[in-house]
Amino acid sequence: MSEAAAADPATRRAGAGRVPLVEVKGLWKRFQTGERTIEVLRGVDFVLEAGERVAIVGQSGIGKSTLLHVLGGLDVPSAGSVHFRGEDLFAKTPDELAAFRNAQLGFVFQFHHLLPEFSAIENVMMPGLLRGLGFGEMRARAAEILREVELGDRLDHRVGKLSGGERQRVALARALVLDPPLVLADEPTGNLDPATGERIGSLLLEMNRTRGTALVVVTHSERLAERIGRTLTMQAGALVAESREAR
Repeated sequence: MSEAAAADPATRRAGAGRVPLVEVKGLWKRFQTGERTIEVLRGVDFVLEAGERVAIVGQSGIGKSTLLHVLGGLDVPSAGSVHFRGEDLFAKTPDELAAFRNAQLGFVFQFHHLLPEFSAIENVMMPGLLRGLGFGEMRARAAEILREVELGDRLDHRVGKLSGGERQRVALARALVLDPPLVLADEPTGNLDPATGERIGSLLLEMNRTRGTALVVVTHSERLAERIGRTLTMQAGALVAESREAR
């Protein structure tokens, strides 16, 4: 099956009528600066099925990262809703949202946000330890996924001893160590050289195929968007075009 076909939700659904993984309706985000109102998101609607992947593209400063932050419960919309498996994300309390993020989401950012005082394996263990899982269990799970991203020989290296590409692979492993149904990635290849960025893109797509993890990827990389297959184009805070075919 081609990458584009794998990304098509019609090939991934078990049947009609299933509640989607994510459903976004009428999403607005406004910021007030003095007397001026800035509309960062303007009426965004889309649906993401379980195991599906989508690239969000567009020029800088048009709301892509804000949309990702709202999807992840890191920012609250001014209007509209985000439903995750039928549940209203913003009906949750702050503590419930924090638990939701830990259990259901993985995050990968352009700047990896690893803890520099810890080793690669300790960084990957952190989400599970925060959930209260046992140290031994989490070390085993972290070691396994670090081997999957080809860092089996870097488990105990501190972040400062890793290359940029290795750090991003640690960040990817951390995002996936608890097997979340959805990973949100904000410019995951944007700070890397082309060859390393291609490798990170391949790892994201491989995890989508082998683990069934849905992906929402904000990217300026035409190559990565092409490989993902389904592309949503944003302009001035609104989704203005959608493509489901590899370009």
